[in-house]
Amino acid sequence: MSTLSGKTLFITGASRGIGRAIALRAARDGACIAVVAKSAVANPKLPGTIHSVAAEIEAAGGQALALKCDIREEDEVRAAVAATVDAFGGLDILVNNASAIWLRGTLDTPMKRFDLMQQVNARGSFLCAQACLPHLLQAPNPHILSLAPPINLDPKWWAPHTGYTLAKMGMSFVTLGLAAEFGPQGVAVNALWPRTVIATDAINMIPGVSATQCRVPEIVADAAHAVLVRRADGYHGHFLIDEDVLFADGVTDFSAYAVDPAQRLLPDLFLTDSQLERHPR
Repeated sequence: MSTLSGKTLFITGASRGIGRAIALRAARDGACIAVVAKSAVANPKLPGTIHSVAAEIEAAGGQALALKCDIREEDEVRAAVAATVDAFGGLDILVNNASAIWLRGTLDTPMKRFDLMQQVNARGSFLCAQACLPHLLQAPNPHILSLAPPINLDPKWWAPHTGYTLAKMGMSFVTLGLAAEFGPQGVAVNALWPRTVIATDAINMIPGVSATQCRVPEIVADAAHAVLVRRADGYHGHFLIDEDVLFADGVTDFSAYAVDPAQRLLPDLFLTDSQLERHPR
């Protein structure tokens, strides 16, 4: 399978950034996409809403359903999944993209921020999977793909921002567990993470980072597409890196994904030296 034509995707955090890019890539195949996010009203500081992305999806050739949903709220998630199935007749793919970030130390992390990160990242991913799985188990080629890093217990990633690292690793451990539980039942449960920092609104939370040192979200979207068109049976438990996925598909020149090809790219968090140095860039 090389296309997502006719597939139904439930994408969280799809009103902007990587979620939006994944949605638009699937839309070019003619996919049906549930745009799931809290952003229903335009915000001058954060461009993009579920409605604006839905319009872009339809302009790109896909079908869209805009769903205002806070993935911390169980009733809202289950209602959004039900609405998706009612609208499109089933569900093939869950993309756990929604995430909350706060890169501060322990004494500078309000518990409200800590709780938000755990509720959105780990708990939200678990809840969305739990709500989608009864439908995914009936799909011919079901996938769950989470935007989560390879598991890394190196203290250097925990000391500067324990709360955030716990939240993102929580997503990774949820992926690990779901893959072990549902992979043998034919559901491809995997994680995807960028090798470099991606130019999204989240970079505003990282001190000293400029968008010119980043790649555009389309590199993650293209990698996600390459994963989601694969045969699901027997393909689970992988912690993938965007560049590796595309390299395996024959991509050797990644310069088009750089915001500024003349700038040195910043590596993303949680990666080891060996994970960062596989391919020339």
